[in-house]
Amino acid sequence: MNRYEYTKKAGILGILGNIFLLVIKAIVGFLSNSQAMIADAFNSASDIFASLMTFVGNKIASEPMDKSHNFGHGKAEYIFSLLISISMILVAIKLLYDSIMALILKKTFTFSWFLVAVCVCTIIVKLLLFLYTYSLSKKYKNILLKANMNDHRNDCIVTSFTLVSIILGIFGIYWFDSVVGIGISIWICYTGVKIFIESYNVLMDISIDEDTRKNYC
Repeated sequence: MNRYEYTKKAGILGILGNIFLLVIKAIVGFLSNSQAMIADAFNSASDIFASLMTFVGNKIASEPMDKSHNFGHGKAEYIFSLLISISMILVAIKLLYDSIMALILKKTFTFSWFLVAVCVCTIIVKLLLFLYTYSLSKKYKNILLKANMNDHRNDCIVTSFTLVSIILGIFGIYWFDSVVGIGISIWICYTGVKIFIESYNVLMDISIDEDTRKNYC
């Protein structure tokens, strides 16, 4: 398989994995009223969109050059990466607002071992997806793969903090749940802005290096 086939496969795996995680996170998160888990569920929803954009963008980028596109369609990777970054930023703003309000209103959640199980399951699934996309990203230098790799890595870290906040709930420390929700939203926003800047710079032909030029030309 070539770089486009591998990117397509990574996109499909990302979609399936994130749909599974979204469902279990949303159910358990809303039933327990855990702000951190709800934020994590929204994060998975954002990841589904990112994986869809990877799938579609990769399909367009794999098209060969034609009369209308003398350099091929490689820049589609960066256009769809831009869309991924914008969706991440919008989700982050919504999560930040909800988490701050939960902290101000001193909302609590109902501890459940299902919350712990969902966190552990998420970390395992995302770690496997990260390792897979990391190996492909290193080999093919594809920004869509890199964006998905960062998503999977971030999710491992984010869910680890979610797990800590849930465990603290056993001891009645509920405020940390909202703090983790705030931290997750800031992390998502930071990653989104970073991907946006990288994609924008390439699309605007701003001082790109030779490796990057080869990827989209």
